[in-house]
Order: sequence, then C-alpha cells, then structure tokens
Amino acid sequence: MAKIRYLKIQNFRSIQRFEWWPNPGINCLIGPGDSGKSTVIDAIDLCLGPRRTKEFSDSDFFKLNTQDPIVIEITISELEDTLKNFDKYDHFLRGVSPEDKIIEDEVGSGLESALTVVLRVDSDLDPQWSLYSDRASAAGVEKSLAWGDRILLAGTRIDAANQFHLSWRKGSVLERLSDKKPDTAAKIADAKRAAREAFSDIADDQLDETLEQVEIIAETLGVDLEVELQALLNAQSISLSGGTIAVHDADGIPLARLGLGSTRLLVAGLLNAAQNGSDLVLVDELEHGLEPHRIIRFLGALGAKDGNSPKQAFFTSHSPVVLRELNADQLFVLRRSEDRHRALCASIDDHSQGSVRSQPEAFLAKRVLICEGASEVGMIRGIELYRSEQGEKSLFGAGLNLINAGGCSRLYERSPTLQSLGYACASFRDDDVEPDLVQETMFEANGGAVFKWQAGQKIEAAIVHGLPASQLLQFIDCAVELHGEDLIDQHLNGASGGDLSVAFFRSAIDGSAITFDQRDQLINACSGKKNPWFKNVGAMQELTKRVIAPHFDECEVAFRSVINNIQIWALDG
Repeated sequence: MAKIRYLKIQNFRSIQRFEWWPNPGINCLIGPGDSGKSTVIDAIDLCLGPRRTKEFSDSDFFKLNTQDPIVIEITISELEDTLKNFDKYDHFLRGVSPEDKIIEDEVGSGLESALTVVLRVDSDLDPQWSLYSDRASAAGVEKSLAWGDRILLAGTRIDAANQFHLSWRKGSVLERLSDKKPDTAAKIADAKRAAREAFSDIADDQLDETLEQVEIIAETLGVDLEVELQALLNAQSISLSGGTIAVHDADGIPLARLGLGSTRLLVAGLLNAAQNGSDLVLVDELEHGLEPHRIIRFLGALGAKDGNSPKQAFFTSHSPVVLRELNADQLFVLRRSEDRHRALCASIDDHSQGSVRSQPEAFLAKRVLICEGASEVGMIRGIELYRSEQGEKSLFGAGLNLINAGGCSRLYERSPTLQSLGYACASFRDDDVEPDLVQETMFEANGGAVFKWQAGQKIEAAIVHGLPASQLLQFIDCAVELHGEDLIDQHLNGASGGDLSVAFFRSAIDGSAITFDQRDQLINACSGKKNPWFKNVGAMQELTKRVIAPHFDECEVAFRSVINNIQIWALDG
C-alpha cells in the first residue's frame, strides 16, 4: 500500500520550513508542547485528505506572513497500479529511494515509482492541490489527482469526530470493511425517519457479517458493547447523504455515542481489519480518552508491535505509556532551530532504548535536571511545592523534568542520548564523591550545566551548614516527626559521644550556642548509612518545603547560590 516517503512543509502555522523522511511504519512525534507536532499531522491530512476545498485564514500562515505561500509537499511510493498508469500520470511519475533519501524526476533502476502531491495556498486563501515533477513544471503541464485516486491515498484520521467511521459513507472504515454496499436511498426517501425499523431487516441481511466483525473486534480490544448490534438508519441524520446508515446497539442507540476512548479504539480495530483503501493512519494526541491498558491496545491495533504491518501511522503523544511501548526508532523528537524544524529519531545510540524505557517523562520535557539521588529530587520537589504556595512561577510548569540517576557513578549514563536529541540538561550532585570527570567534561562541552555543593560537601552538610542556627531545631523537629524521637536521639548521641540530643537543640532555641563542630556531628547523625533521616524523596521534600524554603533568604550565601542557579536555569526555557 502507498507510503509517504518524503514530507516538506513551508510557512504553515508554527513551521517555517520542515523536511522529513519518515518511517514506512510507526512515526510518533514527541517533544514539549507547542513545538509543532499537531501542525505536522494537520499538514499531512490537508494535503492528502479527501476534500475538494478547505477554508484557510491568515493565521494559517507562518507569523501571519501571507506573502510567502503555504506549501505542503508529499512524495508517495508503493503505489497502486492505477496510480502508476502512464496514460494518466506519465509526466508526474518520479523515482524515490527512501534508503538514500533521494528523489529523481524520472523512475530509474533501483528507484520506487512515486507521485508528489502538493498543496499550495497563496494570499488569496484559495487552496490548490496538484501533482508536481520538475519536467512537468518545465513543460507547463498541470494536473491533479483524479478524485477516485485521491480516495486511494487519503488516510484515516482518528479523532473526536469518529462517528464518521461508524457509519457507512464514502471513505469511512465501515465502508471499506464491507463487501456489500447497502442500497438504501429509495427505501429511505419514502419513509424517512419512520423507515428506521422497517429498514433494519434489509440492512441486517446485507451487513450482518460486518456487524459480526465489529462485535468481535470490540470484544478483542476490550470495548464493552454489552448488547447485540444492528444496522439502522442513523438517528442523527434525516438526509439521504452519506452516513444515513450507522451501527446501533439493540436499543437503537448509535455506537458513535460511545465514549471518546472507546470509539477511537474501535475505529482503530476496524481499520486493522479493513483490507482495502489507504493504510495511512493519523492520530493527534493518541492517548486522549484512553486508560494506559487501552493505550497499549490502541498501539497494537495500529500495528506498532508488528514489524510487517502494512500500515503507516503518524501520531503525536505526551504519554509516558506510549513511549515505553514503542521502539526508539519509532519516536521522533520535533525540534526548531533557527528557521526550520527537524524530526530527530530517538534511536541514536546503544543506550537510546534503555533511556526511553527508564525515563520516558524526560523525553516529553523541555529541560532535564539529572539528580544524583533521591535527596536531590526531593529538594527540588520541595522548592516547587513552596513556590506553588507562594504563587510563584512553577518549575515543572516551565517544562522541567527530574531524573534520579541512582548514584554519582550513574549520573551521566542517560545524558548523551538526551543531549543529542536537543534537550537542555543539567546535573545536580554532591561534591564529597566525584563522578567520572571525563563524562562530566563532555557533558558540559555539550551544553550541560553542573550544579554542586561546595568542595567536599554532600547535601546534608550543605543544608546543616547552610541553614541559619535558629532553624536547626526545626530541622530536628522535622526528623522527629518522620522517624520518632527515640531514633533521632540515638543517632545524635552516637554521633557526638553523648553530647547531643533532641533536648539539647530544644534548649538552644535561637541556635546561638551551637558550634561548627556540633553542626558536623549533626551531619554525621542525620546521614549515617543506617536509617538516614532525609535520604528519600518524601522526607527531603518535606524538609525543604517546611524548613529550608521558608527561611531561604536567611541561609548561607553559597548554599543559596546553588539553589538560585538551578531555579534560574529551570525557568530559562
């Protein structure tokens, strides 16, 4: 079946220029919001969709500049015989090599026969669809695809308007699934709405096999229809146009009234069963209306797990579930640099698949902060919670994602993949143990920022020496609430040779009697290998939100500097 080999977009909405050689199978566009992913899906739909006209406005032009035309160009190969007919398209048949990423103006040895479809919109806002080749352009020959051939190339768009595909009309999935086409116009013309019941017997005779397939597919995909299906005149239509016949349940309720997720899943299953028509599928926000287990079903219905599936699918997603289920070579990060967009395949090195599976949220963010461990993650989360309470700009809302590296030795394990795909990355670590300095140097050379405590400090030391003395009792009280006073007393006594206790800190309310050495003893007490006080995300988050963030301006300068620099970096996107 026909495959999109090359796509070019110029001056369409947020995209000034974009060129892409997509996969013949699954193509999932990912990346932060407003990067142009939906625009790519719309461009394909507008260029190949079965429409004779479309209303455009100035807002469809890049930066409202109507002097530069919108141009969407799609080159398609693996054509049906009718599309390779020299009598119809001899001036426009071209040759393409997806492997070498070249398009020749004539079909040659080792090249696939191809057609290039172009949609152009000038300042008059009148869309023009045409075929293109260099030789035809030079000869002044113009031609468009015949309407029947446009239907052959038109893909199936699965979106909120899925009722289109749950009725028998030209181009719908049900129409493609059916061997018999119901002849209903004369019947309905006499009876209109009153004919629904009388017509059901006639329609069932013609469409019972299709209805049975719908029931089987629905059951397989977990769409609970509960009742037997029947074909009735569409209760939402009183005209004789396409869509008059739709699938209904036994109570006469149109199947299109199912929930959004169920209809999307069902249409995908029906499309998988259809044997004729285009195998091009377009889905914007694939996860919309679907629970995680149904997302997996949906991907299966689109052929995501079938290496030999004839379908070519283009979809966008912001779901970690989708990223975990797909292979890295099925994922494309959409990036804008200078005057053009690029689609970067996520399969760029040996670590790509592991990176996507272990940290899918990072591939949906603008900026990625790689934290040495759970304590660093908890501290940033605590700062975010406090900022939220104060009405300050959200770090996560700005596109920040946190990764727990699970130790200093693994700090830069995933960063090469992320940086190669254009993600802004930074690391946040202790300084008592150094990471691989070669890796860190390379990380910084690739634009990564490194945030670390003062020389030799771990996070507990930075906090205890950074907090004002008057807040050390709150530090102790927070630990007591989390772990109980007996354990905290035990740790304090053990680290100080019996000199420190919870009672000691409560007696030194203003902290004036606490020495530098006692702070060091407190550090040893709270960071021991057995039952450390704040070594998990929740504990450090609570400490940061309750103790550190409210008194941040009173903290030691070097401590504040590290945290401030992280926040500035996170909000710079």
